[in-house]
Amino acid sequence: MIKSNKIVRFGIALIIAAALYLNLEVRVEATVSFIKSEDSATQVSKNLEKTTSTITRLSNDSRSHAPEPTTLALIGGSLLSMVISFLRRLYALTKRTLDILGSLIGLVCLSPLLLLTAVLIKLTSKGPILYSQVRVGKNGRHFNIYKFRTMKVDAEKHTGPVWATKNDNRLTPIGGILRKSRIDEIPQFVNVLRGDMSLVGPRPERPMFVEQLKKQICDYEKRLDVKPGITGLAQVWHRYDETIEDVRKKIKYDVLYIRKACFWTDMRILLQTFRVVFTGAGAR
Repeated sequence: MIKSNKIVRFGIALIIAAALYLNLEVRVEATVSFIKSEDSATQVSKNLEKTTSTITRLSNDSRSHAPEPTTLALIGGSLLSMVISFLRRLYALTKRTLDILGSLIGLVCLSPLLLLTAVLIKLTSKGPILYSQVRVGKNGRHFNIYKFRTMKVDAEKHTGPVWATKNDNRLTPIGGILRKSRIDEIPQFVNVLRGDMSLVGPRPERPMFVEQLKKQICDYEKRLDVKPGITGLAQVWHRYDETIEDVRKKIKYDVLYIRKACFWTDMRILLQTFRVVFTGAGAR
């Protein structure tokens, strides 16, 4: 009986001890969990404060490093310069393509007229069918220009280089017709293919005339900034040069063309050239 009472008491003691142990463990876990949650909240609060501080600092930095108006102007100017440079290169490429295609088409389509002109020149006057003459091109470079011969052989032997005049007695029997119709200029398609000239541009002059006119006319050298052409603004709106005043007027047209040069300007001049060819306006 005594032993059984001891066993019962021992069992009760174990139960109580177990209950106390479990209750303590629950309290400890709750405390630790509370501490962890409190620490997490504190950490989140600190992170928020840190992020807010960073955003504020970046905002202040962006304001302090905002580009100045002069910087914006420089950037805008650089972009504009790049666009202009690109357009100029595009125009140069387009112009050269038009020169090559136009010259090839012109030589092929006008080949019967070229043959007829060559025969007539040979039948009506002594001398070569074509003649070449040194002219001044872009940037002062010299090249040989080709034309159908419209003057007698050694026409300038006694007079030296002079401008053509109305009813010039140095012309061959068909020279006046060739000049009036501009047929004498057709061989210059070869110069265009070689890159010496363009379809549209200021007319090239002889070196001695260029040196004289540089001294007498302001802005004359600007004509040398571009390739000379078979036709040009001065050729469709002005006449052949006879006096220094004619040259002064022509220079104004040439400079205006250089300033306004673009694909559509070239096309308008080419169309106007057909009018000049069919009417003979301005020819000598």
